[in-house]
Order: sequence, then structure tokens, then C-alpha cells
Amino acid sequence: MIRENLADVEKRIEEACSRRGRDRSQVTLTAVSKTKPLELLREAYAAGIRDFGENKVQELTEKIPCMPPDVRWHMIGHLQRNKVKYIVDQVYMIHSVDSLRLAEEISREAVKKQVTVRILIEVNMAGEESKFGVRQEELISLVQEAAKLPGIRIMGLMTVAPYVENAEDNRLVFRNLKQLSVDIASKNIDNVSMDILSMGMTGDYAVAIEEGATCVRVGTGIFGQRDYTNRRPDI
Repeated sequence: MIRENLADVEKRIEEACSRRGRDRSQVTLTAVSKTKPLELLREAYAAGIRDFGENKVQELTEKIPCMPPDVRWHMIGHLQRNKVKYIVDQVYMIHSVDSLRLAEEISREAVKKQVTVRILIEVNMAGEESKFGVRQEELISLVQEAAKLPGIRIMGLMTVAPYVENAEDNRLVFRNLKQLSVDIASKNIDNVSMDILSMGMTGDYAVAIEEGATCVRVGTGIFGQRDYTNRRPDI
């Protein structure tokens, strides 16, 4: 099933790239594997996936030693400051940095462990109260302050767009995030690149790619519906 699902996702990614004259290599497909058992992750790995996204620290740290060492792990869920120490030297990238206090904690732990952590700043583009992320008007200030911290490297922006029935309804969200990244890049802030735009999920990743996404986070489209029956609290 997963191999067939991936083939369909790949086809859609390639078509979206083609519509905008982009090369397929410009888009990273991150398989959102939260709540999924290891056998499904291994099946996705066997089908060519190397980037996996997790939402919970405990689940992430349990899965890492059970998968091949060339997997690139992405922390895409809300990250509490007291759990930063468990993952700073384990993940390829943290997508969900939404406050200076969190960035400072990542910096402290990164310095302790002598690593440089790639981070994305999460932006709450639609101003949804139920969503994490810095508000647009606070973004530049956060980027400027976080960029001064040792042990981190700001690689770009991330957003979780609203749930919509029609993917077109999120096009403006993605377009606006892209514009924010262009605006920030033009400021030439030290320790900041805007190379990565993490936006678009199962329902709208094709539209996100058309609007400039360089990383799409696809879970259901690859693994099927999530099973929360055995869900455990995070550490």
C-alpha cells in the first residue's frame, strides 16, 4: 500500500513542479510518521523515503535507534522547552520554533552538546487561536533575535495552514509565507537563510509547491489514516 501511495504522491509533486517550471529536486518529501508503527516506517524507507517527521519527543526518541542511520528526522510538532535536551543532537531539523525562549533553550542545549541545530521559524499565517506559531507582525523581530544565538542556524519558515475542504483556499496562505521569506532574505541577516519553506500537507501540498514550498509534510497520503487508539502521553 505504502509503495503505491508514494508513487501517487510523487506523481502529484512532479506535476506541481512542472506547472511552475520547478525541478523535482527542489522539493523534499517528509513522511509524517507520527503514531505509525515501525514496520510502516521501514516500508516507506524501503520505498525510498529518507525524511521522516514526528510530532512527539518520546515517539521520536524511541523510533530513532530502530531505523537506519541515514534517516533525516524532522521535529514538526510543538516543542516544549523542557524536552529540547532530548532531541537537539538527534534531529536533522526542528520546524516548529515559535518563540525566542524556545530558540534560547535550543541554543543552550546545542552549545552543551557541541552541535549546530537547523531550525525553521513557525508562523501562524491565519492567526488561528488553536495553532502554534509566531504572528506575522512579530516574525522579523524573532528572526533577528534568534539569529544572534550560538548553536542554531535559521534555515527558513514553516506554517501549518488551516484545514480546508478545497486546497485552493490555502493558496494565499502559502503565497504570503513565500513573500515573507523573500522579505526576510532581502535583509541579509547574519546566520539566516530562507532556503527552506516547509508548508503543505496531504490535502494541499500540490498548491503549496506551486507557491514555493521546498518541503512538504505528508502523512495520511502515504500511511493512511492515523490510529490514536494506543496513543501515550509524551515525556
